Amino acid sequence: MGATVTTANNDEKTWGGGHNEPLGASYGKMMMWFFIVSDALTFSGFLGAYGFSRFKFIETWPLADEVFTHFPFMHGVPAPMYYVALMTFILIFSSVTMVLAVDAGHQMKKTKVAIYMFLTIIGGLIFVGSQAWEWKNFIKGEYGAVETTGGSLLQFVDEHGKRVALADFAVKLPEQREALTRSHSTWFMEDAQTQPSFTVAEVQAGFKAHPGLLIRSEKLDEHKKKIVLTRAESEAHLANAKYVVEGANLIRNEYGNKLFADFFFFITGFHGFHVFSGVIINIIIFFNVLLGTYEKRRSYEMVEKVGLYWHFVDLVWVFVFTVFYLV
Repeated sequence: MGATVTTANNDEKTWGGGHNEPLGASYGKMMMWFFIVSDALTFSGFLGAYGFSRFKFIETWPLADEVFTHFPFMHGVPAPMYYVALMTFILIFSSVTMVLAVDAGHQMKKTKVAIYMFLTIIGGLIFVGSQAWEWKNFIKGEYGAVETTGGSLLQFVDEHGKRVALADFAVKLPEQREALTRSHSTWFMEDAQTQPSFTVAEVQAGFKAHPGLLIRSEKLDEHKKKIVLTRAESEAHLANAKYVVEGANLIRNEYGNKLFADFFFFITGFHGFHVFSGVIINIIIFFNVLLGTYEKRRSYEMVEKVGLYWHFVDLVWVFVFTVFYLV
């Protein structure tokens, strides 16, 4: 019996690379698009969870204009959202330089590719550094607050409704420390690093000594303004104070609902990791451009592929910026 061998027609061949490319995209570009789609679904899930939590606890959700008010070298000057807007502009501008790098690659202009890639890297580094600076201020806090036994957050304002920092009115009471014994020394030394600047008693004493101070609740009224209590109501609420809260972490948050800090750290940190990873990849591609690797291949497709990732990171930030800072 003779063996027969059959061959498929050219139009029936599966995709094997080379010039037989579906949608006119190479294998590398297709894989990048698959990654982008899967990563977009991940970010969509995170932002969807954030939106659900926000509208569930809308009454106690922090106001972005009161949280992100810092600007470098402008200490004490309220600048709500200014620096976040600048960060966004820098990241979007880096996307423009990436487009120019890809276009220069199509024209086989090595020098221009290197210049635009370098500008893209600088933009990414500035954004990551700005995000770290923003985290530092968010964690450190600015005014401080008090948390009651029931978990309510109390912020302090003057008679005009302007926020007042704990350091502006809290009094220092004589310290009462126990002697370091075998049973107390470990607790004392470990807990000393996490103690707030003032105790609850010092805040209560300072509030009592300043009759012009009032307490602002974390809850919002129908006009989306924090509710300011009367002096009598303020004293009654402050009597139930349990913790002094300075800044924000994964346990407490001086700005409002604790979930806000959890989502902020996780989502902006996850996006920041993407930007940092993109910067590292861009640096590798940049040095390959300088070495003439793609010039020898007669193709700058690697620049185009990393450009797809960079544009995706920029687009994701537009959504993160919208839900955290604008809505």
